[in-house]
Parts: sequence; structure tokens; C-alpha cells
Amino acid sequence: MATVKFFGNEAVPLEMHKVRIVQKLNLPPVERRLEKITEAGNNTFLLKNDDVFLDMLTDSGVNAMSDRQQAAMLTADDSYAGSATYTRLEDKLREIFGMHYFLPTHQGRACEHILAKVFVSPGKVVPMNYHFTTTKAHIVLQGGTVEELVTDAGLEVTSANPFKGNMDIAKLRAVIDKVGAANVGFVRMESGTNLIGGQPVSLQNLADVSNVCKEHGIPLVLDASLLADNLYFNKTREDHCKALSIREITRRTADLCDIIYFSARKLGCARGGGICIRDRALYEKMRPLVPLYEGFLTYGGMSVREMEALTVGLDETMDEEMINQGPQFIAYMVEQLVERGVPVITPAGGLGCHVDAKRFVDHIPQSQYPAGALAAALYVASGIRGMERGTLSEQREPDGSEIYANMELVRLAMPRRVFTLSQVKYAVDRIAWLYANRKLIEGLTFVEEPEVLRFFYGLLKPVSDWQNRLVAKFREDFGDSL
Repeated sequence: MATVKFFGNEAVPLEMHKVRIVQKLNLPPVERRLEKITEAGNNTFLLKNDDVFLDMLTDSGVNAMSDRQQAAMLTADDSYAGSATYTRLEDKLREIFGMHYFLPTHQGRACEHILAKVFVSPGKVVPMNYHFTTTKAHIVLQGGTVEELVTDAGLEVTSANPFKGNMDIAKLRAVIDKVGAANVGFVRMESGTNLIGGQPVSLQNLADVSNVCKEHGIPLVLDASLLADNLYFNKTREDHCKALSIREITRRTADLCDIIYFSARKLGCARGGGICIRDRALYEKMRPLVPLYEGFLTYGGMSVREMEALTVGLDETMDEEMINQGPQFIAYMVEQLVERGVPVITPAGGLGCHVDAKRFVDHIPQSQYPAGALAAALYVASGIRGMERGTLSEQREPDGSEIYANMELVRLAMPRRVFTLSQVKYAVDRIAWLYANRKLIEGLTFVEEPEVLRFFYGLLKPVSDWQNRLVAKFREDFGDSL
């Protein structure tokens, strides 16, 4: 990776790409932002993109494609079966991961659906370093349970630990001893733990988990959706990886696993997903579900144009200069917020900057969804759409009681190669202003609460008129500014 030092005092991340296609943005005035978040039931998922200035909701399917990816889309072989496009994608995945079998799907949660259908039944347990919302939902729907075994360091919001996504090996052994290996559906590792701040997993920890799985004959499944960021952290933070290329780290990662699945909306900067499988017997267990739920085996619900883009995107993921921009921009944003006293998850991880709502609005009880309230307040203050990753993202117990999240986060995703540094600085400025006025923010309560994945389309309202007071304070401090 090229190292560039600046003559001046300010150290900023330097993009190793140039922008050739632009999209016009709109920043509505603060009064309109209040109207729109009210119409959306204080759920940032339900905002229309026309009313959003910086869309930091997610990195899923909104990453910038390269010129080579867009050009590749014109070469797609649009065949229902036996497409040459599929063969090119399959060959690229074999080259990178070294796994012979591949099943395409329309996106990452489709992979989770197939894995849960095949490996989970009532009473089965799935240990993992940390759950993701849709992963857990699929497992629970099949009658299984999730055991979260992240190390204690993973739940420390402020830390210098470089690999807070690691699994606790002693806890893994204890779970297997307790339930028996035959009752473990599979062990899942998320390569970049989404819900606790995009924190990475070390290659050494993955090797330790793999050894335990091999001892007990349990499949090891890697969710590689956030692998690009994790590879960067392996390369820069893990001593024995520093002399390895990204391609070499990737192969060593894959060699430890039985199954790798991914959302191409994240990995490869396209749209789709897939499951890579080492063993033919495991492949044959999953194969019938692809034509049943997704599409024929050589497209699996994916557009062939996206498959061509994905093939190039996967190749570009092996280039450190292509994958470093996201983590470097995130680190810059985290450092700038820390300088201003704003509570964020440290060290900076992948995917995005994660604001710690438990400390930001420590006066709001978890029963009033502090991360959801902060996400709504941030949109009012800035036009920035973030995502709640806290108690709202959990699901109630069968008796109706709340499951309070370990962390209350507002995730400000950093789609790859999308935002400019001035836009990141704007976000930092508005978040700092909101933190200075944080006592104005109060909680939310449900108006309409779906039973499953409520955070996607549930409707909420503020517990008081606090949002009107926030708008009044904005006008007092910013005058006519947007």
C-alpha cells in the first residue's frame, strides 16, 4: 500500500481513485426534515431518498462501482441456464477462495435462509461470535437458538483492542460440551461484526475456532459480507499478516472454513450473493433449495449484469488500494468525533462510524429506544440518514418482554468510494452540534410494531415535543442555514 505523508499539519486519508460519475444531492431545510421523519414514523428506513442528504443508512448495495465493473456489465451472457457469465464468476470465486462448489443467490440473507433450512432444526444451537439480525431470525424460525460467544473485549465500547470481533474459544468449547457436538448446527463467524461496530476478527482467532470445529466434526461457516474491511485490518493490525498480500490472507482465511457465504451488496460492490462450499456432500444438501427459492443454479436470482460486475469487484477486492478507502475514511471520522468529545466505538472498525447512543443520550432509558431516537434526531439536525443498531433491532421475547441490546449504536455507514472528505466533515460538524444539545433529545415509543424484524418498517412517535424544540434550537444557532 502506498504511504503518503503531507507537508502540512493535517493528516487526511488520500483516495487512490478519482470520481467520474456524480449524482446530485438535496439538503432539505430543517422544518421539512422534521416533517419527513414524522411521516416516516421516526424510522429512518422509511424515509424517501429524495429527502436525504447523506445516506449513511447502510453500505449494502450502495457502494460505488469501478469503471471496469460498469464496462463488464455490457459483456453479460443473458442466458437462463449455462451462462458464460456464471462460469466467469464461479472461476473467480474458485481462484480467490479455493472452494470448488458455488451456489448463487439474490443476496446475503438468501444464503442465511438456505443454511438455516439445511443445518438448523428444533433444538439445534448455532454458536457465533456475534449475531446479525437476519441471521438470527432465520435460525430462530427453524427452531434453533443462537449462542453469542464474542470475547469480553468485544462489548467494550472504548478500547484499543484491534480485534474485538474475536470469538472466545473457552466459551465455544463450553457450549459444545454442554449441548453436544451433534446438536450444533454449525459454527458461524462473522468477518467484521456488524452489530458491535464493524469490529474485525483476527486470522489467528479464526484458526483457533477452525481447530475446535475440526475436533468435533462441526462445519465452520464464515459470513464474508464484510470481508474486504476485515482483510485490511488483518493486513495492518495483525503482525504475521503484514508480510502477506491481501490475496494470500484471503486464501488462508478460506482454507480454515467449510462454507463461505456473502452478500455481494457489500463484498464485491455489486448486488447479489452466494455460498462457496468445500465439500460435495454439503453442496448437495443445499443445492435443491436454490432453484426452489432463488432461481436456476447458474443465476440464483441474480442479474447476469450484476454477476459480471461482481466478478470484477471480487478481483478488485484483492487490491489493497481499492479496499483501504472505507476503513481510512471511517477512522478519520472516528478520530474527529473523539477529538470533539463525542462518544463513538473505538477502535474504528469497518462498515461505518458507530456513535454510542448509551453515552450520547444517557438520560434516555433503553425502553425508549435511545439509538432510534438519536438516529431520528441526527436526521432532523443534518439530513443524514443513519441506522439504529440497538434494542429496536432486537426482537421481543415470546412473552412480549423486550430484549435490551448489549449496545445502543447509531451506525453511520461509509459506502465504499461514495462520500467526499468535505461531506464527512459536515457530518462530524452536525454530530458535534447535536452532542452539545443532546439533552433536548428524548425517547420514542411504538405506534405500530411488527412481530418480525420490526426495525425495518415499525412506526414510532416521540414521547414529547422534543423534536420541535430541537428544530427551534437549530434555527437559533444556524439562522437561515440548511
